[in-house]
Amino acid sequence: MLGRTLLEVSAALKQGQVTPTELCKKCLSLITKTKYLNAYITVSEEVALKQAEESERRYKQGQSLGDLDGIPVAVKDNFSTAGIETTCASNMLKGYIPPYNATVVQKLLDQGALLMGKTNLDEFAMGSGSTDGVFGPVKNPWSYSKQHREGRRHDEHDDSHWLIAGGSSGGSAAAVAAFTCFAALGSDTGGSTRNPAAHCGLVGFKPSYGLVSRHGLIPLVNSMDVPGIFTRCVDDTAIVLGILAGHDPKDSTTVQDPIKLSRIPSEVDVSRLCIGIPKEYLVPELSSEIRSLWSQASDLFKSEGAKVIEVSLPHTCYSIVCYHVLCTSEVASNMARFDGLQYGHRSGIDVSTEAMYAATRQEGFNDVVRGRILSGNFFLLKENYENYFVKAQKVRRLILRDFVNVFDSGVDVLLTPTTLTEAVPYLEFIKEDNRTRSAQDDIFTQAVNMAGLPAVSVPVALSNQGLPIGLQFIGRAFCDQQLLTVAKWFEKQVQFPVIQLQDLMDDGSLVLENGKLTSVSLTQ
Repeated sequence: MLGRTLLEVSAALKQGQVTPTELCKKCLSLITKTKYLNAYITVSEEVALKQAEESERRYKQGQSLGDLDGIPVAVKDNFSTAGIETTCASNMLKGYIPPYNATVVQKLLDQGALLMGKTNLDEFAMGSGSTDGVFGPVKNPWSYSKQHREGRRHDEHDDSHWLIAGGSSGGSAAAVAAFTCFAALGSDTGGSTRNPAAHCGLVGFKPSYGLVSRHGLIPLVNSMDVPGIFTRCVDDTAIVLGILAGHDPKDSTTVQDPIKLSRIPSEVDVSRLCIGIPKEYLVPELSSEIRSLWSQASDLFKSEGAKVIEVSLPHTCYSIVCYHVLCTSEVASNMARFDGLQYGHRSGIDVSTEAMYAATRQEGFNDVVRGRILSGNFFLLKENYENYFVKAQKVRRLILRDFVNVFDSGVDVLLTPTTLTEAVPYLEFIKEDNRTRSAQDDIFTQAVNMAGLPAVSVPVALSNQGLPIGLQFIGRAFCDQQLLTVAKWFEKQVQFPVIQLQDLMDDGSLVLENGKLTSVSLTQ
């Protein structure tokens, strides 16, 4: 049951094949078994079981709330949850319990979803590996998969080479990949949903900016942050998006006119599509395996009659620097609220107000957060504002114009890599500093956030090391459904294999529906 999709389990609940309580207990048991992944910061067992009882009562009365009723989900720990600690994986917010739910969380609960817990992340979502949070790094479930162990002839007793889950929403990705829930919320500021989705073999979706409310998402970069969605298939993503999308009076950046989202059609005429391949994304650092799969994916669309053309996004080369200036500037502004007076950590030093401020922020923030605050304040200094922040905003406009020009030329969807490489071992990942890692890992994803476009990472195949590789589709603003329609067709063609977590299969916690893995067409 745990290996099924959200829609399949929803049907099973409606048919009485399993009860919400049984499903909830199975997921809670699996959370305990996979505790070594460090995917969760808080497990809300009592809350989830109570929600399951209420869901069960509705099913018995024939009053199901919809497809999410009784479905276990998880939420990244930078979304406010009423009565449940929300830490942002930081000492600054340890013990902070919000009095309200983020809009997206409330929408899930209103549909009967079961909240299994809050997931791990980089502190305040600043990172690309989920390794810099105060609760420790997240381990990628694929580190312990049968496919990876066979791919690298892994010593099953050697646990020193475990892989990063990606970030900053790595906890949510690991939670879904390890079958502890059927969907999870992440946040995406520069690729923080798509990056871990690619590394963990999931569908990771970033909606158009303004389609989904940010109210209750503790802000990193207000002008780029969006709630993201993790699922194991595109159809499930569409179901969750349909629930989350819409205007929110508590978030003035959400669109006023509701966008109609329906279930994705099972068939699509690919021959009517024009797929763009950005030439600037073919960088020397891109791994040969991902380069090959990108090319094969392009050929797959061609073989079905789609028009595939090379396009140019000429200002891509400036996007990393531009993103760094804008990101740190907004971070400096947003982090100013954590002063030890209103909520969160407060230092015991009381020599003066200024000393208390300084000590609180020194004790509450890690080096990464403090470094970004310093950078941002430098860019916002009166003597630097015009030369850095204003120029970065102008470049951001040029980056957006690049995308608009490409889509106006007749391109429906862009096809790109999601990451430069497959997931890397933790010991290799931490050799670089956070800023360098983020710049490298977000190279294909962060321009989308600056342009406010929808994008989705779809798992394609396993590498020679038995690890997931994902490709990214980018769509026009607010054409999220068209984007997911193309992604669904592609997903059906590649038939990405199911992760085999040997320990869970051995004790019967996870049984594949067909008893075997599906072949991957792109690598045949």
